[in-house]
Amino acid sequence: MLELRGVSVGYGRTTVVHDVDLVVSPGASVAVMGHNGAGKTTLLRAAVGLLPVKHGTILLDGVDVTKTRPNQRVRRGLGYVPQGQLCFPQLTTMENLQLVADRRPSGRRLIDDVLDTFPALRGLLSRRAGLLSGGQRQQLAIARTLLTEPRMLILDEPTEGIQPNVVADIEAVISGLTARGDLSVLLVEQHVGFALRVTDRYYVLESGRVTSSGDGGPDAVGDVRAAMAV
Repeated sequence: MLELRGVSVGYGRTTVVHDVDLVVSPGASVAVMGHNGAGKTTLLRAAVGLLPVKHGTILLDGVDVTKTRPNQRVRRGLGYVPQGQLCFPQLTTMENLQLVADRRPSGRRLIDDVLDTFPALRGLLSRRAGLLSGGQRQQLAIARTLLTEPRMLILDEPTEGIQPNVVADIEAVISGLTARGDLSVLLVEQHVGFALRVTDRYYVLESGRVTSSGDGGPDAVGDVRAAMAV
């Protein structure tokens, strides 16, 4: 579904990510982990098309999208939820959803679907998004992206600054989405336990390079923590 081959990315003359190979197979879920400054978000921004690649190739469904714009990648089925629970704070929850859904032929059905996925949002539809809690805004951010009907969903730090009960809800949503088999997920995450519970495979970045990779699952927690301790 998504493949990065020898990808190097940076800012100006500074290279932050060095020669990274990464594969997210159709229907699979993959986590990228590492300490702050390891290059995780930079890697995601390159995958989405927000940063140009210095070297290497990015494939989406086997098609080279290395030089395509972000909106073109969205049309090919890529969805991106950036860090920070982004929303339009002056608009209501429903208006935030409608901004995306109104562009889709089956927008009303899609809104119903994402509200089934995030039922906590149903009681918040008339509330301004800026008045929602961090966890509620994160659910709204993911819901808005799901309205684009992605086949490849990229999440940057989905649990950052979120209360534990909402983290559990997001974990259940990610697990449920990938269990359908028609959606692939790539996420950056600091919480090792959470990341490995919802993903099939992991990569550890250190100073912009992959230093460890392997199968996901709870049994991999020790290996990942050891790799990140080096």
